[in-house]
Amino acid sequence: MNQADELKLIEDFKKGNEQAFNQLVLRYQEKIYWIVRRMIPDHDEADDVTQNVFIKAYHSLKSFKGDSSFYTWIYRIAINLSLNEIRRKKIRRAFSIEDEGTPQLHADDENPLERLEKKELNALIQEAINQLPEKQKKVFVLRYFEELPYEEISKILHTSVGGLKANYFHAVKKIGEYLKHGT
Repeated sequence: MNQADELKLIEDFKKGNEQAFNQLVLRYQEKIYWIVRRMIPDHDEADDVTQNVFIKAYHSLKSFKGDSSFYTWIYRIAINLSLNEIRRKKIRRAFSIEDEGTPQLHADDENPLERLEKKELNALIQEAINQLPEKQKKVFVLRYFEELPYEEISKILHTSVGGLKANYFHAVKKIGEYLKHGT
């Protein structure tokens, strides 16, 4: 498939032809999977990220300008989503969620003092989250714990993406300040 064929499929999709997008997926699905897989070694995780790449591409394709090839464009999406997943995993390694939904630091060491300190820190984090204004708390929970994209949160909360980003930024800042001061 050459670039002219790709552009034709993209134009057809923009006009409402869903099959045109399916043809692009069939053309690039394996290539994108292996790009993601090089960054994320677990097959299931790489498969999930690959699906998310095509979901993001589907929702963003109407704004595709054709300044680059479709492959270059979707490749960038794949790299960005892979990096986001790697960052998320690093954060998750530092924190996990207890059954009651409280962030819990991993207790690899059996030292009772360290376990107590981690438990106190987790309680402090939960207190910080509870102190947030309702809107900031909702955005923080949906974005951080549920890992939803801002666009989906926007639909859930019926607010703008810009407003959500501002609320999330302020929530993270307030949690950091709360933890810094310990009260």
